[in-house]
Amino acid sequence: MTAAKQISEEELWAQVSEAQRGVLEANHFDVEEFMALRQAYLSGELSASKNRLGGEVEVPADEDVRELPGRDSAEGRAFIALGEAAISRGEVGIVVLNGGMATRFGGVVKGCVEVFDGLSFLALKARDIGRYGSAARMLLMNSFATAEKTAQHLRAHDNFGLNTDQIIHFNQSVSLRMAPEGELFRRDEAQNVSLYAPGHGDLQTAIRREALAEFRRSGGKYLMMSNVDNILATLDPLVVGMHVDASSRGVQMSVEAVQKKPGQVGGFVARVDGMPQIVEHFRLPDASLKDALQLLNTNTFLFDADALEEQAELTWFVVEKTVDGRSAIQFERLAGELSAVLKTAILKVPSTGDDSRFEPVKRREDLAQNRDRLKSLMAGRGII
Repeated sequence: MTAAKQISEEELWAQVSEAQRGVLEANHFDVEEFMALRQAYLSGELSASKNRLGGEVEVPADEDVRELPGRDSAEGRAFIALGEAAISRGEVGIVVLNGGMATRFGGVVKGCVEVFDGLSFLALKARDIGRYGSAARMLLMNSFATAEKTAQHLRAHDNFGLNTDQIIHFNQSVSLRMAPEGELFRRDEAQNVSLYAPGHGDLQTAIRREALAEFRRSGGKYLMMSNVDNILATLDPLVVGMHVDASSRGVQMSVEAVQKKPGQVGGFVARVDGMPQIVEHFRLPDASLKDALQLLNTNTFLFDADALEEQAELTWFVVEKTVDGRSAIQFERLAGELSAVLKTAILKVPSTGDDSRFEPVKRREDLAQNRDRLKSLMAGRGII
């Protein structure tokens, strides 16, 4: 790497247009944090090669993983009753991750994209919540790239049936991309710098600004987080009830995980120093563990709301992206790492069949290939 010179905050701001500075300041850009991360990157202290996790990483034990019971079993009915009661009391909220840049989807605001029959991803999330009347709330984590268009989309469709006070909007932060050499990455002939939203690991920082307190003031106790593009991660009383039950025994976070497909990688469910948690594939200390670890998290988590009150120090990772055909560097954190600091339970959920809870749509081809299946499953759950 060619060493980039050290710059002051004043020199950094001199490279940013007035309009872009306004966007950065309005969206919680932490210039001191960025400068520290840039320095760590330039010194080699922060690098992709140093993402490896220390400690003993092994296959999870049988007792670490709970499978969903049959809905008609005595256990299943008990969990469903527990979940329905929590939802009806207004204790459950849905956090929808809606701030991503959707680079593999053409850079659009994915939540506003039609899935089928004129219904967008956000429409289907809202209709899911709407099945429970005004009891549940939707907490939308937007970004500088999605907030305005998302608000317009919801207004244009009367919030898809939700009351205005059922939706809490909050924005995650924004940061600056760099070229691999450490200079600011520029996107166009006007030499504008390139902004990005720094990953779903921003959840805890962003939600603690105001949204979490607002949710808890209304009696909220449990939050289910999912990606806007995974519409099968529906508000299911069975899943909610399993977390409520686990919470009564000290669990603060429940992780949904599926059986991986051959060759698939992502956030694996593992044991680290004897405790279950999510470990991203690039953090595994031994590459052979990719074959031994069989469960992948779906980025759908359930939290005790009060467990998010105390800020956790999550790891910043160096991520290389291709932007406009060129390599760009950005720093991101991952929400799954909260499993390293919160007492965590693993829920093995299906990714096939009528009860599937996982079908991410990362590319337009994914949507084209799965549209009919998604429509059928949404109909079966009473969402359409």
